[in-house]
Amino acid sequence: MTTHVSYLALYESGELARRVSALESMLAACNVCPLDCGNDRLRGELARCYSGALPVVSSYTPHFGEEPALSGTKGAGNIFFGNCNLRCVYCQNYQISQTHKQQVKNQVTHERLAEMMLELQARGCHNISFVSPTHFAPQMARALLLAAGRGLRLPVVYNTNAYDSVEVLRLLDRVVDVYLPDLKYSDSAEGYLYSKVPGYAEHARAALAEMFRQTGDELVFAEDGTLRRGLVVRLLVLPNDVAGLRESLEWLRDSLSPRVAVSLMAQYYPTNRAGTDPRYTLLSRRVSEGEWWRAVSLLERFGMEEGWMQEYDGASHYYRPDFTDPETPFKDIRDFQS
Repeated sequence: MTTHVSYLALYESGELARRVSALESMLAACNVCPLDCGNDRLRGELARCYSGALPVVSSYTPHFGEEPALSGTKGAGNIFFGNCNLRCVYCQNYQISQTHKQQVKNQVTHERLAEMMLELQARGCHNISFVSPTHFAPQMARALLLAAGRGLRLPVVYNTNAYDSVEVLRLLDRVVDVYLPDLKYSDSAEGYLYSKVPGYAEHARAALAEMFRQTGDELVFAEDGTLRRGLVVRLLVLPNDVAGLRESLEWLRDSLSPRVAVSLMAQYYPTNRAGTDPRYTLLSRRVSEGEWWRAVSLLERFGMEEGWMQEYDGASHYYRPDFTDPETPFKDIRDFQS
């Protein structure tokens, strides 16, 4: 499908190349995420996320388990980056995000990353969806610049944990077409305990506010029903309301818009350290049916009607690079509110 995407205008004007240079300069004393570790990734140092100058790609594949408007009929073109700037004790992809000694073997050049995008386009994917791109945002942009010059025409999805630098996001304005952030916690104390980073809630809310500034609350769809531009906020329901869902929904409604699309997710299960470490006992079980329906009722209470929800029976579905189940676990929110 050859439809106009915003980064092509930036490419043609030379602005995309200028943005890439600005992003890459941030690697010299790394501040591409709020950790601001200051390490010189351009000269071989590793940042706190154990990432260097070149991107690490664990896998890339057409993916059918995303929201229907992203998966479509031919799959989202997911590119799974290795490493992560968070250390979530319940990370469902911890084999990718928290095993840097193994992931360094998956380091690729910018040219190879560009080739992956073009391969996914050739396979008919509806978009290029970068999964956990925060710590590789400059490398992502460099590869996108190369791919645009070689015929890439798909929209770019930025699937992030939301612990993002506002400065980086401003440089990604009109480079990214669809923002797909998590909003993990409403309280930074939980962010520190369960994801090992300071100020999660404050930084994530600032990041979402910048994404909203760029996209507004309107979702733009192609003729085939796939999403071409917009903001979709993912909310993972955690046991014992660790996420503080009510407070996050209230913030989204009051600080952004009640029309912001949300994706309510039931897929939590106690993996990684959450299932075994007594310090994280609040996360040591699945979400109960009662907890799930309380979360659903909050959407109605706050008037959030745009987006998607996983069915509670879909709690056993979880995201992994090899997940290609053609039956998406997501349904439109309004199907649950009618």
